[in-house]
Amino acid sequence: MPKLKKLSGHELIKILCNKFGFSAKRQKGSHVILIKETGKGKTGCVVPLHKELKIGTLKGILEQAEISEKEFAKYQ
Repeated sequence: MPKLKKLSGHELIKILCNKFGFSAKRQKGSHVILIKETGKGKTGCVVPLHKELKIGTLKGILEQAEISEKEFAKYQ
């Protein structure tokens, strides 16, 4: 399995929006809520705008977004 790199919140949002079809729904403080319409309904995730996201946080966000680590690693 490819290793995930540490990213900032802004970098992660850019990848999720441009490559996976998410759009920013709203922001509350330092957290951005992203939404994506799928055949099953809406899928969402919350991304904190930190300078560097820990790997565990990144994995949790990918789980919320229903994206595999292998699929995400292609775009890092």
